Amino acid sequence: MKALHTAILCILLCTFSSYSQNIEDIINQVDIAKIAVTINEFSGEQTTLVNGNTVTILNREQASNELAGNYLVEQFEVLDNITITEQLFNTNGRNVIATQIGKTNPNDIYIVCAHYDTVADFCADDNASGTAAVLEVARLLSTQCLDNTIIYALWDEEEIGLRGSQFYANQAAAHGDNILGVLNMDMIGYDGDAVGQPGDNEFDIDYRNIAGSVAMKDDIIAVLNAYPFDLSVIEVNPGTTASDHASFWGAGYTALLVGESWETNDETPFYHTAQDRFATLDLPYLNEMVKLVTGYMVTKGSLVAVDNTVAQTTTTLTSNQNSSNYQWFNCDTDTAISGATNQSFTPVANGSYAVEVTSGTCTERSECLVFDTLGLDSFSADELKIYPIPAQNFIMIELSSEISTDVNLFDVSGKLVLNKTITESTELNIKSLPQGIYFLKVSTDEKSGTYKIVKK
Repeated sequence: MKALHTAILCILLCTFSSYSQNIEDIINQVDIAKIAVTINEFSGEQTTLVNGNTVTILNREQASNELAGNYLVEQFEVLDNITITEQLFNTNGRNVIATQIGKTNPNDIYIVCAHYDTVADFCADDNASGTAAVLEVARLLSTQCLDNTIIYALWDEEEIGLRGSQFYANQAAAHGDNILGVLNMDMIGYDGDAVGQPGDNEFDIDYRNIAGSVAMKDDIIAVLNAYPFDLSVIEVNPGTTASDHASFWGAGYTALLVGESWETNDETPFYHTAQDRFATLDLPYLNEMVKLVTGYMVTKGSLVAVDNTVAQTTTTLTSNQNSSNYQWFNCDTDTAISGATNQSFTPVANGSYAVEVTSGTCTERSECLVFDTLGLDSFSADELKIYPIPAQNFIMIELSSEISTDVNLFDVSGKLVLNKTITESTELNIKSLPQGIYFLKVSTDEKSGTYKIVKK
């Protein structure tokens, strides 16, 4: 069972749903702030925890990347609904693979993958960007029941001959695995246009007329055209064989590569050097690339019709799924609440709560929602104003009276990123924060409110 992360969500008098479950809303849950943290940790720009120890993953070359592999295993371990396999294929080689079994068609397999080894220090674009994308897709889809099986694969020893993916593909072919599509990401974070400015946002799809790869390319373009992505596709046929999708072509499987546009000479100039650093990446472009891959994978995975969202008022939490079995959980202790098995739940204490809903063979758990309104009134519109939303550099908190007020800003994982006590209207500087969704909790001794903030 994963360690559930607290998401600070709106607790106004109106009913609020934690998140939706159609494809577009899942696409929009892609969190570039989480992706940025993963890339910084995995490329050694900042320390991280592995096996409870503070470490720096500075180098991921194939002979010295055990720490990197351990990090990936631990990232997968916090997710529900997946089985982790560490596939050893030679003295040093280790593929890290997480499998989410389909509820309806478990033998119909789609793979989303990237390589995690490098040829130098850092290597943020090549290929911490693709690795972080696989982890983000897994984070989002593992909360859902899917008809088909999804495999989240991270290959080792790509840089010395595609060894990890070749080992896997050859074994899969020998076993007769019904792999219907392999989407490989290799270098998806660099775009030569000025960051934050309008540009071409071009990316390549490399494919060949092998198995169903042409149709797979068309399916990705159909997803691209179905939702409002800021991307422009370059079709490359015959596509390169210099990355892990080619291992699956060699085994007769449907596969292709998506990445920044080498075809138009718009790849990182820091390729295969230690100058391939996080600061050189275009995060808005990277965000669009991960959203596209998420859209394709959730489309092919095929959502089972179970709604794991929750509606919240100041007194009650209610599952939005009808005709299911329910079990409410205390997220602070990750334990089931005895007797809390109805569609609605009225907490008797402030805390963080989630519901697990079951429909047929599908069981899904909601996000954790903070419930902290017991004993406190909400602010009226005349007493508190927060603007602009969306915000870019500043949030204005306008108070109607001079009273000591605690202000806490959380990211979507529940991490406190800013806090202060104010006694008058105040402008909060959020310029340094990454783009994304935040939650602003404002409280006095008598009143409390939590408000969704969108940082552009």
